[in-house]
Amino acid sequence: MRVRHNPQRGRSLMKNSVSAMFLIGATALAVTACSGGPQPGDAAATNSPSAPAGKDASPTASADPQAAAKKEVLATYSRFWTEQVKAYAQASDKGTDLEKYATTEALSRALGDLQSLRAADKTLHGTPTHDAKVTALGMDKKIPNATITDCLDVSSWKTVTAAGKEVPSPEGVLKRYVTAVSAEKWGNTWMITKVDQQRRSC
Repeated sequence: MRVRHNPQRGRSLMKNSVSAMFLIGATALAVTACSGGPQPGDAAATNSPSAPAGKDASPTASADPQAAAKKEVLATYSRFWTEQVKAYAQASDKGTDLEKYATTEALSRALGDLQSLRAADKTLHGTPTHDAKVTALGMDKKIPNATITDCLDVSSWKTVTAAGKEVPSPEGVLKRYVTAVSAEKWGNTWMITKVDQQRRSC
């Protein structure tokens, strides 16, 4: 089932939820969207080579029974970042699938960032890197949900003016920090609902 999202709702929320991290022209723009997506750390189960054959042999259980769901969540997070990188490189979500992977607070925040970039006549270029893991998963909830903890590195993400000039980052701005991400499963689709930059190094 494909979940339909209302872009007007996201844009109205944007007015009250513009990203605080965007200090255009004064600070580095560390924002919320990944190419080079995160890799789940869940190991696949393997059969023990020393396990005896016959009726006394017990089958090897999966190392993580929630591995498939975690993989789906991380895949959505990766696609969310891919679309954000595209959007921030042009200061617009036009032609991207950002709304396919983000909703509510996460979408509002991204749209607010894009509005700030347009107002400052700036764009972001480069590719942030990630070390993302699913640290909580509630598949038994009425609306299944997950928490992703990411070590986000934005050191390669550069702010560029319309004239093509790179804007230097102020000293003391974190370029590698912890991000807590919330996701929910709507029908058969995982959606990123909230991105919280915790402003602590990792």
